[in-house]
Amino acid sequence: MTGLREPLNATYPSGLRRSSGGYLALKRIMDAAVAGIALVVLCPWMLLVALAVYWKLGRPVFFRQVRPGLDEKPFTLYKFRTMTNDRGPDGKLLPDHLRVGRFGRFLRSWSLDELPQLWNVLVGDMSLVGPRPLPVRYLTRYTPRQRSRHSVKPGITGWAQVNGRNDLGWEARFRRDLWYVEHASFWLDLKILLLTLAKVALRSGVRPDVGANEEEYWGPAGPPANGPKAYPVEENEYQTLAIGGRT
Repeated sequence: MTGLREPLNATYPSGLRRSSGGYLALKRIMDAAVAGIALVVLCPWMLLVALAVYWKLGRPVFFRQVRPGLDEKPFTLYKFRTMTNDRGPDGKLLPDHLRVGRFGRFLRSWSLDELPQLWNVLVGDMSLVGPRPLPVRYLTRYTPRQRSRHSVKPGITGWAQVNGRNDLGWEARFRRDLWYVEHASFWLDLKILLLTLAKVALRSGVRPDVGANEEEYWGPAGPPANGPKAYPVEENEYQTLAIGGRT
């Protein structure tokens, strides 16, 4: 699979730009401060969630998967598990919608599964605000303009999440991601964070099973004629792709 470890080219399509150094420095300070404080304050609640995941789903408590970050450089994303590891008679993982139960849907509906990503923000792999990090296998499916969503750090929340969230189709999400890249500012980040808190509290636009039921993003070429509509989520996808596995 090509482009797996290659950084995004320094030349961006028309309208996309690198953010100013002052904004990026201020953004990093806010990210580290908010993530650090949140991890301390939420630590007891995260421990309770971890114990609940262990009780309901067993080990491992955390879901870890390599995702493309800034300039498409890979990093390990952390989440609380929401799915079982059940497999069919052929040894392959069952489809996602068969592995997300009532407990997993509860975690997703309140965004509790996303809390470990505060660590990703603290260490600098992610930001509080930015386009959501998507699977590595999508890299070769993007148009050149869509790949420019990686010209900023991925985020826990973003412009797409506060403007439709899970109800958006892929093209609409990417349009909002690119709008954010083009208009990113400290005040826009604050606005997105406040809107996110309101939407989580009101559970607005949340469909906790959408990730388990929706089709993958296949790009302009569309899905393969005889292949599955979506691959099951698995932790070792990056290693599978890196050694010439499925694309």
